[in-house]
Amino acid sequence: MAVRICSRALLFTKMKTKIALPILSALLLFASGLMAQHIEILQQDKPTSIRGLSVVDDSTAWISGSRGNIAKTTDGGNTWKWQQVKGFEKADFRGIEAFSAKEAVIMSSGTPALILKTTDGGNTWTEKYRNADTSYFFDAIAFETPKHGFVLGDPINNKFVLMETKDGGETWAMFKNRPDAFPGEAAFAASGTCLRVDKNEVVIVTGGSQARQLDYVIKSNLWDYWALPITHGKASCGAFSFAKADDHSSKIYIGGDYSSDHKTDSVASYIKYVDNSINTPIRSPSGFQSCVEYLKDQTFLSTGTPGSNITVDGGKTWAKIDDVSYNVCRKAKKGKLILLAGDRGKIAIFKP
Repeated sequence: MAVRICSRALLFTKMKTKIALPILSALLLFASGLMAQHIEILQQDKPTSIRGLSVVDDSTAWISGSRGNIAKTTDGGNTWKWQQVKGFEKADFRGIEAFSAKEAVIMSSGTPALILKTTDGGNTWTEKYRNADTSYFFDAIAFETPKHGFVLGDPINNKFVLMETKDGGETWAMFKNRPDAFPGEAAFAASGTCLRVDKNEVVIVTGGSQARQLDYVIKSNLWDYWALPITHGKASCGAFSFAKADDHSSKIYIGGDYSSDHKTDSVASYIKYVDNSINTPIRSPSGFQSCVEYLKDQTFLSTGTPGSNITVDGGKTWAKIDDVSYNVCRKAKKGKLILLAGDRGKIAIFKP
């Protein structure tokens, strides 16, 4: 009888081993895949904090930052041509949208509120908009096409500022149907990704007293509003960024509290469009994140002061892949190049 018990125990052990081995192999494969993904610093130690980043293709990218600094690469990030825009040495250029190695539009946060454009690769910049009203504070710039774009600003009189261009940034006018704002609600000029636009909609995420998504459906000419399960209630916290998959299967929101940047509670949420429900991750990013970018399939990259994180299941679980602080991460509009940028002129490349 004892022999039979031992035989059954041995058989059961073998069965467990057979079941466990594929699971273990899958976990090891997943872990090795994450280990292969890493971030390499391309350059740093420049006197500027970079928050604007626009990656055109696998060769061309532009960055914009504080103290009027702009830089451009045409070789995939290996070398960068820096400049301090003459006459705008004190401007904090927190947003940039580039269309080629020749053409780009930059936006400044602070006073005066500025929008500049170049069509000769940055050799000259032309001022396209200026507003010295101290209540104006621009947060982000985004274009649906090279002609049609928007600039988002913090609320004035309980309405978000939303500027629109229909001629490639040559002229700007206030958007006629601006979204409502609660007292104490604002957007964050942290990475330029609190605003995203496409041919169907304009989407904004907010922080401060609220954490919300504001969604303007172009065909209906209406705004939809809904709350996000991300920490909020004071000026340093809320939703900072969002991104969605190209096939619209999932959307991710990230943020947190930059004054307590290692807190992992309520820093991310995600939507699966199968049931359109808003969910919180099983395993969250490693604290405050200022930017999230869609890469491919169900893979998204996020970054913030505590480091960078990745999800391969549409936001359900996150894994930390780097400890270095960055403000922004962006993928090429046409291509595979993925860059990050942050304080002290730090620029890096993501290696999948």
